[in-house]
Amino acid sequence: MVNIRVIPANIPMVHVRFDGRSYTVPATDLNIDVRADDMAIRLAMAAYFDVAVDRFAFYVVERYINGNITVRPEAVFG
Repeated sequence: MVNIRVIPANIPMVHVRFDGRSYTVPATDLNIDVRADDMAIRLAMAAYFDVAVDRFAFYVVERYINGNITVRPEAVFG
């Protein structure tokens, strides 16, 4: 049997690129409010992935008008 989790449409999602994989996590699972500052979001990510917060030191936090958040490594060009 497959467990399917239904997430209400009004729950902001956090999209994360970490260790070469993409994840989508409801903000409520991270115990953060979408108004949280970048450091609070990085701390929540570290706790979620059970790693040191410095793993997210060079990650960019992008916020969208719909409340969603993207957390991703800095882009390096050149």
